[in-house]
Amino acid sequence: MDPSPLRAPWARPFHLMIKPIGSRCNLACRYCFYLEKEPALYAGEGAKRMDDGTLERLIRDYLASQPGDEVTFAWQGGEPTLMGIEFFRRVVALQKTYAAGRKIANALQTNGTLLDDEWGRFLAEEKFLVGISLDGPKALHDAYRVDRGGEPTWDRVMRGVRVLKRHRVEFNTLTVIHRRNVRHAHDVYSFLKEEGSGFLQFIPLVERRPSKAAAAAGWDYAAPAIDASERVPPERVGEVVAEACAEPKRIGEFLTTVFDEWWRRDVGRVYVQLFEVTLAAWLGRPGTLCVFAERCGRALAVEHNGDVFACDHYVYPGYKWGNLNQQPVADLGNSREAEHFGAAKADLPSICRRCSYRFACHGDCPKHRFVQTAPGEPGLSYLCPAYRHFFAHVRPAMERMAASHRASPL
Repeated sequence: MDPSPLRAPWARPFHLMIKPIGSRCNLACRYCFYLEKEPALYAGEGAKRMDDGTLERLIRDYLASQPGDEVTFAWQGGEPTLMGIEFFRRVVALQKTYAAGRKIANALQTNGTLLDDEWGRFLAEEKFLVGISLDGPKALHDAYRVDRGGEPTWDRVMRGVRVLKRHRVEFNTLTVIHRRNVRHAHDVYSFLKEEGSGFLQFIPLVERRPSKAAAAAGWDYAAPAIDASERVPPERVGEVVAEACAEPKRIGEFLTTVFDEWWRRDVGRVYVQLFEVTLAAWLGRPGTLCVFAERCGRALAVEHNGDVFACDHYVYPGYKWGNLNQQPVADLGNSREAEHFGAAKADLPSICRRCSYRFACHGDCPKHRFVQTAPGEPGLSYLCPAYRHFFAHVRPAMERMAASHRASPL
């Protein structure tokens, strides 16, 4: 391929979550929403691996579409390390070919079970930022994160963490808040700190059971909507969410417990994504976490064969924008469908429009908006009680930090 860019960069950048091996994984976590994608969307299509032509086109066109001096590539799955180190060596080589003087950053989200010293050396040499999926101490992690045989995985994950430490690879942790660890916030937070994670992401699990028709078609979870048309009465929410989902009240308590410990001793030492994003909201800055952004639609998911979907959580037939082998990825990222998808997030029930914390969450992720408000309007987030509890609790601290920052900005 010609290394010259196809077009001038777009003024509004978008982000790609690249899944070079699709949903294939060596684990079978009991709450995973992505394992279903391969049989439901790509059954009978042969190897589920990104080929060289798709990879080169993706890297070339994505770099050509992005403004700025630094471009980040995010590699996820499934389990991306199943592609092998040679695939990622080619990734780095292609990035250097098409970088045109810009700085390239790579982020790899992995379960960590396949990491060895060869991986450690490569990730260190190429300065990959590695995200490790880790739900806490052994018993809490192994409650849902199991392999294909139903066996626990914590020991293998921790072996991978030791590889990263041995080779001084920068890593962070992604922790799902679920029914089994939600009452153990102190244990989870203390454990993650002790293991050396300086960047913590906490992701509340929100998945719904599928309808009978969807289940018959091979879907394990319900497809989300973006038009605020769903209206599950609050008293029935517990009936429609998956077994592993924690109650919103408990999630709120988890987040405030972690915040209190962080506030007492870890401010400036430990980066907790939610807390930093919340402070940015108090400072009047745009949301950098997509679920709290005013609009969405700028974080696309790319499957192994080049299919481009609206979002990692919207990999369903109705949200496929096209394929980057047929259209430049910039055209897909800035398509009419993508614009509509992003704008639809502003459709909020009146309780959200009046909420004093709207500036901080903007109604949360559309995927989570399936609850009916007390007056009967659709479109309330399942996590609304959790976030209202959290924002009210942290407000004094946020106001204090925001005032301090304005008085002496860095």
